[in-house]
Amino acid sequence: MTSATLATHASTLLLTCFIGRYLKYLGYEVNYVRNFTDVDDKIIARANELGEDPISLSRRYCEEFNHDMRYLNCIPPSVEPRVSDHMLQIVDMIKQILDNGCAYTINGDVYFSVDKFPEYGRLSGRKLEDNRAGERVAVNSMKKNPADFALWKSAKEGEPFWESPWGRGRPGWHIECSAMSAAYLGYSFDIHGGGMDLVFPHHENEIAQSCAACHQSSVSYWIHNGFVTIDSEKMSKSLGNFFTIRQVIELYHPLALRLFIIGTHYRSPINYSDHQLESASDRIFYIYQTLHDCECVLTQRDETSWKDSIPLGITSCINKFHEECITSMSDDLHTPVALAAMSEPLKIINDLLHTRKGKKQELRTESLASLGKTIKDVLTILGLLPDSYSEALQQLRGYALKRARLTENEVEQKIEERKGARENKEYEKSDAIRKDLAAVGIALMDSPDGTIWRPAVPLAMQDHHSTTST
Repeated sequence: MTSATLATHASTLLLTCFIGRYLKYLGYEVNYVRNFTDVDDKIIARANELGEDPISLSRRYCEEFNHDMRYLNCIPPSVEPRVSDHMLQIVDMIKQILDNGCAYTINGDVYFSVDKFPEYGRLSGRKLEDNRAGERVAVNSMKKNPADFALWKSAKEGEPFWESPWGRGRPGWHIECSAMSAAYLGYSFDIHGGGMDLVFPHHENEIAQSCAACHQSSVSYWIHNGFVTIDSEKMSKSLGNFFTIRQVIELYHPLALRLFIIGTHYRSPINYSDHQLESASDRIFYIYQTLHDCECVLTQRDETSWKDSIPLGITSCINKFHEECITSMSDDLHTPVALAAMSEPLKIINDLLHTRKGKKQELRTESLASLGKTIKDVLTILGLLPDSYSEALQQLRGYALKRARLTENEVEQKIEERKGARENKEYEKSDAIRKDLAAVGIALMDSPDGTIWRPAVPLAMQDHHSTTST
């Protein structure tokens, strides 16, 4: 619990981060609220196990969570409210719901009456008769309707509590989010996001209680991301098949993980596998290597001598790439299309850098500069732009060595050993060395200047993928 789970947090927060980045790119002023639920049943139970104060424990979790978000290059929210700091707002909202006749009290508990809100179920499409007690709805024989949910829970031994008109207690989960969003965004705002699992009951209950507190309450767009799956089974703590972000980035670069997640449309399930992460890592290495090589060439040219024009073909490529990215991202945030559109300009950059024909291309420097800037702009929107291409490449090599369980010196020794074998015409030995390294994700690249290595998808994973996809 000291790191955000890949299933619960990474997908949702990359989605909201991307929305924020893209809206800012389009010129909107974005007020992004990301709240912390630092008072709930799970935190209290965990704190009791550890003999720790629940608020202190949740504060530690919040700090760990923010570390994870920085690793993934997520933009910080405009404000990050915590439940424990907003009890007055929560109590005031519950009072308003009671005054409007949509809630009732039982022995110090306050329950929302779903029968008082005829539109209950409009988000999830569920009917009241579908909501059986015990299925994500607390069982209490004293409730007027089994689907009624708690707004305020009376204090129990061993739990933190706050004073209220109904006695000591703490808020229910759902009311916390409504009160904090109303405090910072008002009762009507544009976008509310979360995982598919929050549609019911959490977001359904948020709608009901917010509308009960203020009839003008509304959210323009509800956006829910798909689950992360392993072998088509939902990744979750209850099933014991989950990974934390911290566990994944022990072996893979955080931006490779980010690329892996946004490589699938946000509403679709993301199938987690080592092969998918290896592929994402390989792809992001290729992108950064291409742009790093482009930068190296440009720094050797005097910018004052550049012309203001580029060839028509390059202009056409840039315009097409830009249009495909903006169209796809404006159409329900289709990030996979934007990523795929990057292939052509990257290929052209590599042709200009490395082919005989490309090196002789008219206005080559100007073309490289324009293509590089255009890709950089899109990487910024996607949250994939590193502080330094060379630094990111070195980090990606380090991760590859860690997965291969090799050191840089050991790889260099293998390269020297292979060089000697080739000089001695021991081609079988030379091929065996290359294959052994390729098997663990280290690819050797020969050139007139010598042999270098780069990370690659391990051979066994390539073979398995080819077999399973045919």
